[in-house]
Amino acid sequence: MLHDGNGWTVDDQGHRHWGRYGAAGLLVLDRRGPGRPAVLLQHRAQWTADGGTWGIPGGARDSHEDAVAAALREAHEETEVPATAVRVTGDPYVDDHGGWSYTTVLAELVHDVELVVEAESEALAWVVVDEVDRLHLHPGFALTWPLLRARL
Repeated sequence: MLHDGNGWTVDDQGHRHWGRYGAAGLLVLDRRGPGRPAVLLQHRAQWTADGGTWGIPGGARDSHEDAVAAALREAHEETEVPATAVRVTGDPYVDDHGGWSYTTVLAELVHDVELVVEAESEALAWVVVDEVDRLHLHPGFALTWPLLRARL
């Protein structure tokens, strides 16, 4: 499997981003049961870019991947949530920086999963939608969360 997307790049405005071909993440919504709706969030490990913040599982796209494939792959790598446990919903949200973009793929959980904290995470949690703003969010996720929340 080719993993050629890892690496830093610079957008048209001179800002550095991780992901040579852009990046993508998976925003998973769980509407089932009490304490819902909730979204799956990742508390990023300190050694990662913007470590110590909360965001969605995601990362660099490879040259051969579309955003949906990259988001599903990254979510599985970082949480062990298989693609078969979610249903992609609606159109992805593209945050275009000019020469680099981050695509958020929206999905709904279709059956229970066991979350596994991998090396890039300090924790994984289902966070009630109304409580997401209370967390110390990844800067990019914080900017797009209001737009993403409206699409849930």
